[in-house]
Amino acid sequence: MHFPLPWQLLLVLLIVVVIFGASRLPQLGRSLGEGIKNFKKGLSEEEEEKPKLNKKEEE
Repeated sequence: MHFPLPWQLLLVLLIVVVIFGASRLPQLGRSLGEGIKNFKKGLSEEEEEKPKLNKKEEE
């Protein structure tokens, strides 16, 4: 697997700053973090529901 070099990461960061502006970066990071948190919460809720569904099917 090829990992990006440091100068490639800086180039991507520069492009993101130019597109979105420096003032919106914290807002984008917060939104991304909330999205990841909600995704993980959804996965854990789904795993909790599976045993409940299996018990109902057995009855």
